[in-house]
Amino acid sequence: MKKIFLVFLIFFLLNFTLTANEVLVAKFQGIIGPISSRYIEKTIRKAEKNEVECLVILLDTPGGLDSSMRDIVKAELNTKIPVVVFIYPQGARAASAGVFITLAANIAAMSPGTNIGAAHPVSIGKKMDREMKKKVTNDAVAYIESIAQARNRNVEWARDAVRKSLSVSAEDALEEGIIDIIATDIDDLLKKIDGIEIEIKGETKIIDTKDVHIEEIRLSFRENFLNRISNPNIAFILFTVGSAGLVYEFTHPGAIFPGVAGGVCLILAFFSFQTLPVNYAGIALIIMGVLMFFLETRTPTNGPLTVGGVISMLLGSAMLFDTDAPFLKVSWSVIIPIVFFTAAFFLFLVGMTIRAMRKKPTTGKKGLEGEIALVKTNIIPGKAGSVFIHGEFWDAVSDEKIKNGEEVEIVSVEGLKLKVQQKKK
Repeated sequence: MKKIFLVFLIFFLLNFTLTANEVLVAKFQGIIGPISSRYIEKTIRKAEKNEVECLVILLDTPGGLDSSMRDIVKAELNTKIPVVVFIYPQGARAASAGVFITLAANIAAMSPGTNIGAAHPVSIGKKMDREMKKKVTNDAVAYIESIAQARNRNVEWARDAVRKSLSVSAEDALEEGIIDIIATDIDDLLKKIDGIEIEIKGETKIIDTKDVHIEEIRLSFRENFLNRISNPNIAFILFTVGSAGLVYEFTHPGAIFPGVAGGVCLILAFFSFQTLPVNYAGIALIIMGVLMFFLETRTPTNGPLTVGGVISMLLGSAMLFDTDAPFLKVSWSVIIPIVFFTAAFFLFLVGMTIRAMRKKPTTGKKGLEGEIALVKTNIIPGKAGSVFIHGEFWDAVSDEKIKNGEEVEIVSVEGLKLKVQQKKK
């Protein structure tokens, strides 16, 4: 019994030791939004539950939604676990909302070749007059000042990052007291934060990252997928492809695949629009452009509808997201290929389909109508004769008398007989 108790005791102590010397690593790249805030908050909760040594957040962001940023900052300021925000890898940045998240960390670190700053608030989803912009800016200044004061960082720079959109390199950030450490990678970071004293909830904690176990918490497949389609460029592509697919299905019932694919793409696009500042006039213009391309294939106008469709889609794409933030707008390098691909799709593929549908049948009963046959026996009204066509003899009837050797035009096929008339000269 004592041996069993000792085994359990040793297992417990070993497990406790491993848990205490564990570091969680969260990695996020992209626009700060609902998905990123849920992911980081979930990781912070797991770090608290496991009582890890610290949580390292690898950050590379152009900014994002104010509400999502505030959720992350609140989680950072209220957790009992040390949070380290590391702007990584080289070439990464922490702009706009990323500045607030970095300053709110217990330890802020940057990799060489990265930058932080430009935290001036931008209009997302609604236009602001001068007075409203002033109020929003003052609110952002007060918020970032309180964060900087709470973490003993450069308050003056934090204020200017909002008011003047200042941005600095890693070296300047360290010199000006904006961050605490410059590290080349995670291993270097853990070596440099080992032994650092920080204050959490009024208590002093010495970080011990020597020989720690590192566990990376990745975005789940669902989170990663939803985060990727929340990108403005991806949302625009999904909406355009979805609109084109549904228009094709409505005009060519039974195609199935274009309708299914188009419906799925539209649903995903509208999910993305929930987290983006959508301009409904832009949506209307894109749909109008797609319809113009389709109408060009049905009623050829030799250009005007095509030109109108291209202009409508270009304007709609540029207006799709109503914001001053460049990272929330659709890139022209995406807009131009998609617009011209959509135009080509309708003008060539759909146009060829419609022309094929309108083409006179060449087989079956419909294929014989209008064809020319040679009379082999006299045809008298009320009495069938014989004609030769396509290497076959057919019984034929007519409302007029036709002599052997004359050419006739097939009017219709009635059962196994052809109704014919004299060939028009």
